[in-house]
Amino acid sequence: MTLHNRQLPKCKLSVLFSVTEVYFCVVELVVKIFWNIFAVCRRAMSCQHSLLFLFLSGFITAITAAETCKTDLLEGTSCTLQLPTKYTDTSYEIKWVHLSSDAVVHRKGGTMRKTIPGLIMKEDGSLTFESVSLKNSGKYTYTVFNAEGTQLDAGEKEIKVYEKAPSPTLTMNINCKDGNATLTCDFGDRTDLTVSWYKEDNIIQNENNPNLLLTSAQVQENKPYSCSVSNPVSKEQSDRKRASCFIGTTVKGELGSTTKVVPVPRTFFGFDFWVMVSILASSGALLLLLLCVLIICVCRSCSQSKQQDEKEFRLKNLQAPAPTKTDPNTMESSLQLTT
Repeated sequence: MTLHNRQLPKCKLSVLFSVTEVYFCVVELVVKIFWNIFAVCRRAMSCQHSLLFLFLSGFITAITAAETCKTDLLEGTSCTLQLPTKYTDTSYEIKWVHLSSDAVVHRKGGTMRKTIPGLIMKEDGSLTFESVSLKNSGKYTYTVFNAEGTQLDAGEKEIKVYEKAPSPTLTMNINCKDGNATLTCDFGDRTDLTVSWYKEDNIIQNENNPNLLLTSAQVQENKPYSCSVSNPVSKEQSDRKRASCFIGTTVKGELGSTTKVVPVPRTFFGFDFWVMVSILASSGALLLLLLCVLIICVCRSCSQSKQQDEKEFRLKNLQAPAPTKTDPNTMESSLQLTT
């Protein structure tokens, strides 16, 4: 029994390097296969057999449509190193060798002679990583021989496995007296990362330098800065933080801080800000001292005035004549004469 007259699409996987192209190619193949199977089953088979074939074809497609390994891989990715040609003949001898560790995956006469944990050789000779790790980085050579021992193919493939980039921490060291600032992007002891610096949303430096120096003019702009760390497979960026001068000498801050920033002007009434602050502070201290002296003098004057008043009052009491006693008989005679 033959399939439906429609032809299956010709898909050359050997020249498809994009995962997106492989995906759409597989989808197209699945649709065509389902259509042909449905047409055949509708003609000569029962509905139960049709559903069974649909399930089996979908399962086989899901297994065989493994992602092809790219050169740069994120740790934990599952992918397959494909051979240029599919060698499904079980009599062939296929050998994969990891040059960095001398590990070997070897199949001969349909029997696996050597294996590596986490690596599987497929029926067509391709090598599948269940979950790549950093130790899987390096070059892999492959050789293919037929049953007579004649070499049919040989080559080399390379993969590089990277850890996911961490979230960096942005710290600032601002010297308000000089107006300069140093920004530091902290991401641990990772050596595979590239540091980039951003002012607002614009990149200003793309070097592997975790420190960024800002001039006094840049600090006075009060613009937000951030840093990012990246490798070929991942990228993380810190929160944005404004490089502004706090009132004080040297201030350190970390990202996520909710401290309100108060910019310090460089001049005050035409003079240097810190000189004016010193003058005003000295004037305030002198004024406070004069006020204390004035209060002390007033208190002493009041105390002396009070003491003088008490002294004069006592003297007046001492100088006043004492009152005399009156004779009752004399007083009575005076009253009679008056009447």
